[in-house]
Amino acid sequence: MIAFDAMMQEMSVTKAAEKLRIGQSAMSHNLSTLRMLLADELFVRVGQKMQPTAKARALAGPVRTALSQAQNALQATDCFDPAKAERLFRLGVTGEMEMILLPELLRHLQGVSPGIKILSRPITSDNVDNMINNGEIDLAIGCKSQLQSGYHGEVLFNSEVACCFNPELTGLSAPVSRAEYLASRHAVLSQTENVAGCVGVALQGLGIDLNVVLAAPDFMPLLAAARNSPVVATVPCRIANQYAPLFGLSFCPMPIDVMFPPVTMNWAIWTDKDAGLVWLRDQIRTVIDSIAPDRVTLAAE
Repeated sequence: MIAFDAMMQEMSVTKAAEKLRIGQSAMSHNLSTLRMLLADELFVRVGQKMQPTAKARALAGPVRTALSQAQNALQATDCFDPAKAERLFRLGVTGEMEMILLPELLRHLQGVSPGIKILSRPITSDNVDNMINNGEIDLAIGCKSQLQSGYHGEVLFNSEVACCFNPELTGLSAPVSRAEYLASRHAVLSQTENVAGCVGVALQGLGIDLNVVLAAPDFMPLLAAARNSPVVATVPCRIANQYAPLFGLSFCPMPIDVMFPPVTMNWAIWTDKDAGLVWLRDQIRTVIDSIAPDRVTLAAE
């Protein structure tokens, strides 16, 4: 399984052997054994490159999951001393969590466990399942469309959104009315080819079409656009609370009630008892509780 996984990652007998720190002949022997046991070529040469067969592609995910489970089982301990621990945790985060959770989490961890390191990876609802299954991340924070078997998860908070704008450029003042909001030009978050973004798609479900002039995969470009152009940037309330004042923007609650999916924290069931991850999940809950409320009740300038 280890040889197969290395080959899937490297697609080269030489590189896979180097990765496993074995000789090339030993790697070739491993592949010959695999081909005999599985009755399939597994990897074939096409031109100058090796390509996996259909059977190899089908086995790749389950093998990676099994190896990840074994690795986590060997690394997990019954005790975890955060003051002495030196460990790298891999967090999959959405853009919102990247901006509001990571800075506060790092500040918190430096005070209680300075030996801890965080590797942040971007996630979307399309790739998060594979990243958890393949052991690429220990926790997914921010988005999970549906909780499948093999995962644990919990809701961290419910999502609310705010509209941010430059009063001088837009002529708007807080609170923005429904009519003013619908008549404005908009900047929204979108991580797909749909320019309407998640906000626009949610409003389309209500029969409302926004005039979206900018769709970007991150929130900073939206806030920068609102600072420099007569557009309204619709962002999560926690983003507005923390960052809109830094851009000199006014902000207020979005004047239309829309239900957005809650922000969740998810992890693989085989890491549920990992003492380090149990501790880290508690630290994340603590940090989330300390962050400004999700709902914007007063306009800010």
